Amino acid sequence: MNKPITTISSTKYFLKSLLTPKIPENVVSRFKYLDEKSLETIETALKTHFFTQQDAWYSDINYLTSVAGQEDLKDHLTGRLDSFRLSVIPWLNSMRPLENSKILEIGCGTGVSTVALAEQGAKVTAIDVVEDSLIVAKKRCEVYGLNVELMLANSTEVHNLLAGQDFDFIIFFACLEHMTHNERMLAMKNTWEMLSNDSLWCLVDTPNRLWHYDQHTAHLPFYSWLPDDLAFAYSRFSPRKPFADLYQKITDDSMLDFLRRGRGVSYHEFELTMKPTGQLEVVSSLTDFLKSRNFLTKTVWSLKNRNPFESLLIKLGPKIHKGFYQSSLDLIIRKT
Repeated sequence: MNKPITTISSTKYFLKSLLTPKIPENVVSRFKYLDEKSLETIETALKTHFFTQQDAWYSDINYLTSVAGQEDLKDHLTGRLDSFRLSVIPWLNSMRPLENSKILEIGCGTGVSTVALAEQGAKVTAIDVVEDSLIVAKKRCEVYGLNVELMLANSTEVHNLLAGQDFDFIIFFACLEHMTHNERMLAMKNTWEMLSNDSLWCLVDTPNRLWHYDQHTAHLPFYSWLPDDLAFAYSRFSPRKPFADLYQKITDDSMLDFLRRGRGVSYHEFELTMKPTGQLEVVSSLTDFLKSRNFLTKTVWSLKNRNPFESLLIKLGPKIHKGFYQSSLDLIIRKT
């Protein structure tokens, strides 16, 4: 049985829970858990579709038998869901109750975040550009007994595909960084314009281009600061395999694949697609939410002050919400 994470008694979880905001009971009570047979159904879907995509990470037939592969599979099966439930869901719910909210989720992948939203009673329309991922997402939602509208679509198309529909939340889950510049600009501009006043535009788990270390793609210092051509050439120095071996010669196809691996995002795109960032009503960042909701975390944070690099960015940059200066862009912005 996939036991509720709130009832696991272990030293590791106890220590982790000390640093985790208390989750409201009305949120916890909606968590759905599966028996082993149901989990095996999702695991089979992941192995059949997601882990067989034509990608260098998964093309090795021995990958899933490796330690890294086993951890990756476990993460896609239950780990990410537990993480969303502990942090992202209470954060979003603190801004507006998810129950009965109408949500457009962009970049749903294999449906982990979709389940986390839908089990709270939200009415979710979820899109992704990868058909195999959507197959897994559909199976996952079926196994959890959740009714979700899944669409194979590019985020640049949703303003036409869903014209006239109102959403309480539009959420980009770890996907803006995988778009080309033009796609990102169109997706941000068009989805912002889709929202009515007082609705929420949310960005989750997106690497900040301003940060000095790229922990998302190359695991190299100052990598996100490089122009695309230089980053492409310098990728060979990445400690990550097989990423370091992928990009030897720039062609249209190889550059597109390279950009899809992930490049950072910064406040500049917001200025160009929404409004000057100083005028945006950023109501919360996930980092600040997690720090403020737990006494121990708040105390540790006050003793350590803040990350010195974040402090430097705040000092040197324009006077905008400090969430734009954190290593990951996890922001909730109210449309006004």
